[in-house]
Amino acid sequence: MELNDLKEWMLGLYTINDIQRAISNTFRIIATLILARFTIYFGSKVIEKLFIAKPGKFFSDNRAQTLAGLLKSALRYIVYFVAAMSIIEIFIPNAAKTILAGAGILGLAVGFGAQNLVRDIITGFFILFEDQYAVGEYVTVAGVTGTVEEIGMRVTKIREVGGQLHIIPNGIIDQVANYNRGGMLSLVEIGISYEENVDRAIEVLKVMSEEFAKTWAEVLIEGPNVLGVVRFGESDVVIRITAKTKPMYQWEIERQLRKRIKEVFDQEGIEIPYPRRVLITTGGGADNA
Repeated sequence: MELNDLKEWMLGLYTINDIQRAISNTFRIIATLILARFTIYFGSKVIEKLFIAKPGKFFSDNRAQTLAGLLKSALRYIVYFVAAMSIIEIFIPNAAKTILAGAGILGLAVGFGAQNLVRDIITGFFILFEDQYAVGEYVTVAGVTGTVEEIGMRVTKIREVGGQLHIIPNGIIDQVANYNRGGMLSLVEIGISYEENVDRAIEVLKVMSEEFAKTWAEVLIEGPNVLGVVRFGESDVVIRITAKTKPMYQWEIERQLRKRIKEVFDQEGIEIPYPRRVLITTGGGADNA
């Protein structure tokens, strides 16, 4: 068989209808993918407008962001599934009926391998239903401490202070520490020398605490309160001060209290002890260094 004859034979395998069908199917696939992309994009914009731009009186800002993230995640899954089914229908007519008919067998086969996926989704549902934490809150989950960036149907995304993003499956979250619910405790312990008058030091701290409370009234819920002596150290008498603050201000209040205590003690001449070393000479004398 000559080369020209071979070409004609091969071209004869494809009819005009086959070529038209292939072109039509290609355009349908492209159109389906573009439509899916636009649906996700505009759907996400609508969700953001409803829940984030105008959260309303029924949801707090954090709660609105959480629900918006969940709905956008669900939208993506639904659109991807519908798009995939539409593309399969192009090549296999009535594929949806076939898949539904075999759903029982398929579910049994996949069920063993999808246990973790189902657990993640169910746990994520209860996290949202019980409002354990929301987007923007500072939490500790699965040994990771940071700010919640997103809560999805399957995973939670936590951003650490250092910038690391942790993607945690919801199914492994069995304990949550939320730093944004209720008042937080600030605790500062300061040591004074054994030679100092403890009652005088406590009185100075009480006066300082009253002035401090006026300066930081916007973030303080209670205190600062001088509890008194809590223990004896190797070279100091330790006094404890506590304060109750609004969420996420506890560390700032602790830093400001330490700064203010140092300034007041310097003004009043109250010594904060530092490590000392005693040198004993051969003559039996002792010097402090």
